[in-house]
Amino acid sequence: MTPTLSFLATCPVGLGPLLLSELSDLGAEDLRDTPAGVYFSGSMALAYRACLWSRLANRILVKLSETAVSNTDDVYASARGLKWSDHMTPRTRFAVEFRGQSAYIKNTHFGALKVKDGIVDYFREQVGERPSVDAKQPDLRIVAQLSKGKLTISLDLSGDSLHKRGYRLEGGKAPLKENIAAAVLLRGGWPEKFKSGASLVDPMCGSGTLLIEAAQMALNIPPGLRRERFGFMGWLGHRKDQWEMIVAESQSQVKTALPDGVEIRGYDGDVNAIRRAEENARRMNLSSVVRVRVKQLSEVIKPTHQNMQSGLLVVNPPWGERLSTPGAAGKLYASLGQVMHAEFSSWDAAVLAADVTHAKATGLRSYKNYKMKSGPIDIAVFLFSLSETNKRREDATSPGNEPVEAPPPDLSEGAQMVANRLRKNQKKLANWLQNDAVECYRIYDADMPEYSVAIDVYGEHIHVAEYAPPKTVKEDDANRRFEEILDAVQVVFDITNRSEVAVKRRQRQRGLKQYERVSRKNERIFVREWGAKLWINLFDYLDTGLFLDHRPLRGRIQAEAQGKRFLNLFCYTGVASVQAGLGGARFSTSVDLSNTYLDWFRENLASNGLAEAKHRAIRSDVMTWLAQETSEYDLILLDPPTFSNSKSTLNHFDVQRDHVELIVRSMARLATDGVLYFSNNQRRFTLDPQISEQFAVEDITRATIGPDFVRSSHSHTCWRLQHRSTQAKEHGAPVAARHST
Repeated sequence: MTPTLSFLATCPVGLGPLLLSELSDLGAEDLRDTPAGVYFSGSMALAYRACLWSRLANRILVKLSETAVSNTDDVYASARGLKWSDHMTPRTRFAVEFRGQSAYIKNTHFGALKVKDGIVDYFREQVGERPSVDAKQPDLRIVAQLSKGKLTISLDLSGDSLHKRGYRLEGGKAPLKENIAAAVLLRGGWPEKFKSGASLVDPMCGSGTLLIEAAQMALNIPPGLRRERFGFMGWLGHRKDQWEMIVAESQSQVKTALPDGVEIRGYDGDVNAIRRAEENARRMNLSSVVRVRVKQLSEVIKPTHQNMQSGLLVVNPPWGERLSTPGAAGKLYASLGQVMHAEFSSWDAAVLAADVTHAKATGLRSYKNYKMKSGPIDIAVFLFSLSETNKRREDATSPGNEPVEAPPPDLSEGAQMVANRLRKNQKKLANWLQNDAVECYRIYDADMPEYSVAIDVYGEHIHVAEYAPPKTVKEDDANRRFEEILDAVQVVFDITNRSEVAVKRRQRQRGLKQYERVSRKNERIFVREWGAKLWINLFDYLDTGLFLDHRPLRGRIQAEAQGKRFLNLFCYTGVASVQAGLGGARFSTSVDLSNTYLDWFRENLASNGLAEAKHRAIRSDVMTWLAQETSEYDLILLDPPTFSNSKSTLNHFDVQRDHVELIVRSMARLATDGVLYFSNNQRRFTLDPQISEQFAVEDITRATIGPDFVRSSHSHTCWRLQHRSTQAKEHGAPVAARHST
């Protein structure tokens, strides 16, 4: 009797339902869709077919064992307890991939090491030899998954990810992975369409991935047919005769020509892209099936040599970093919409986009969209029926033309609730805004938990930052609510073009990630705060260059800076230093590790007529700089990040763990009668009692929270510190020593 085995097929997020259906068609049983992929059961023959035929999976794993574990010894024992001689020999080169964390295994490398030790010790005990570890080109890859107190050990039957078909040796910028391309085609209904005689056109084909995947589907070519090696080939459980029989069977099912009337065509304005597409098609022996030509998008028309009343237009336009010109994405999608509407009426279309505003820029109504991930990037495939009823909006951006003002969107019940709250908050803040001449403020901060965003006003501009929704909220619901928020913003602030709203997904960023660009729109906006002229960037970075919650504290610094020596630690874009300069500071020193933000600070200085010679910027790790600095300051701002693991420093920084040493070192630089302001935004931060014992400490958090942030559960905490006496200024060495790294 053929044994029934347990498997896991992994795939990109969003492809699970499609993969489940695919595996079911192959004969899989006990199917269960999860964010990690699809669990299923069946024979080894089924696993071979999945490796050969799956167009969507990344990897196929077969489970060897599942045991309850509660510590590292259990993890080691689980690995050592397996009968590895059934799976490999001492001459087998292997690698271990560990997934998951726990209270006792916080590092996947450490978890992999414990599993590796168990395997090695098994062979030492059994045969007196040990197999070798080869992380790059192993004969056998072992995957250990730790979850909910259980350790599952599996073998990777795939080897390299199954999305690597073997035909694409060279791609363009950010090429589309083959299994993502297959998912786009499946969502667009391509298998049903080519069976009914429909053709396919990709007007921006790049290296031809969508075209080649479409041809493989139409000709029933197994996507794994060209792969030279699979992971199971290094496994003792591999049945070579069975595998060869399945391959031969699959080869016999391959068709030699497309169905009558079906054509697969691609165009691109880049001659090098077309060259790559031709080479990729040739490697798959599809040169006579996949036809490509150099043609600009504006020149693309529906082929006229035969009657093509139905077909699928499928396209992955460039977006994100593949576009260098500000606003290029909106214009490109608008041009695509023109082609879709003018040339492909009666067809259907499947269009990939990283932003719903791009899909809307086509000017056409999408009847369905499916979310997925391409690596770390959230994308979606939008489906269009290019029928006579899907009239193109005349307000869509056209190349060389200014967009026509569009009427405000009709508000759903949810969007109306958000709009009402925005108007209520605006009315409540009106007097304060006028009296203090406030230009930049927060108007909404997850006031209604189901609409979890922060909405900030920067003069005439709006910035919307989405908080990550709870896991209990379905992705479709989260996306719908976010669209309702944007609709409400557009109506309340009378915005005619939604692309003018800066939109960002807020995620915790660590180390150098906080300094990296998220786009390259390069749009500078100048705003005013306490008389300072400051430039911000709403689109290109995770943060804008101006932390609004610290407005009151910066106002306090300006008021107290006259004649003072000011030190700004973790200075960011140096706005507090600008305020100190405008307040009459004798001089200032600003320290940060980011060249990007120090350059930004220098430009803020120049915008306010402040000389760099008097207000110096220093690139350094703050803790390191404090250990070397000997100057004295009258006024210090200490506003560290919650966490940092910058590659430029030897040790990572954690504000809760390291704040005592940081404060002690900073206070060593404070004049006898000086003031240090210490602030941070860690939600559960507690000030170490040692600080209050050594220094005079006053919690001034409430006094540094503006009217626009009183609705927030937590924006920051802030303390005012001074030396207790002249003698207390003796650098605090005993305390610092206890917290040295």
